[in-house]
Amino acid sequence: MPGIYARRRLSAVAALTALAATFGLFNGPTASAALPTPVSAATARTYLASLTVAAEDRTGYDRDLFPHWITISGTCNTRETVLKRDGTNVVTSSACAATSGSWYSVYDGATWTAASDVDIDHLVPLAEAWDSGADGWTTSRRQAFANDLTRPQLIAVTDNVNQSKGDQDPAQWMPSRTAYACTYVRAWVQVKYYYDLSVDSAEKNKLSSVLNGC
Repeated sequence: MPGIYARRRLSAVAALTALAATFGLFNGPTASAALPTPVSAATARTYLASLTVAAEDRTGYDRDLFPHWITISGTCNTRETVLKRDGTNVVTSSACAATSGSWYSVYDGATWTAASDVDIDHLVPLAEAWDSGADGWTTSRRQAFANDLTRPQLIAVTDNVNQSKGDQDPAQWMPSRTAYACTYVRAWVQVKYYYDLSVDSAEKNKLSSVLNGC
């Protein structure tokens, strides 16, 4: 019964193809999950009201206390995973390096075609997290924070925009693309709430002001 055997072979090939795609065994254009959507403005306002307000303290901060980028799958680390997730028609090498594709930076509205022009921003910066309570975390928790793909904490943006942001909070820096302001503060509050991080007074006032206009 050649028809049955042929169908079985085709089914097996399809299954192997799906498995290979799932684990990134092909180096063609990749499609992956979108950047996690932050909580609603109403939920963010509720979260913000519950956050502890406290002065910041950077004593003892060292970026190396937040291990990153870690291996996520196969040869792909966190940076490479976010580049594939946030880009369009991204092609990767066998080492998971992005060799082509395009990236739209939601902070400033610029589009880039070279991965070297793109940074992966920690939306809540590592130093800001340290100031707000991460100084008391274990190394494993700091590693989880620095490589968090579940919350809207990591995002591919224009490199010099990320560098100009540095470790500033929303009272000190906001994306120049005002259409992204509500999304940015909703994500900020969600991350701080999930990790039980505090906010300082100026930071809370800015977050409240933006959220009230969302």
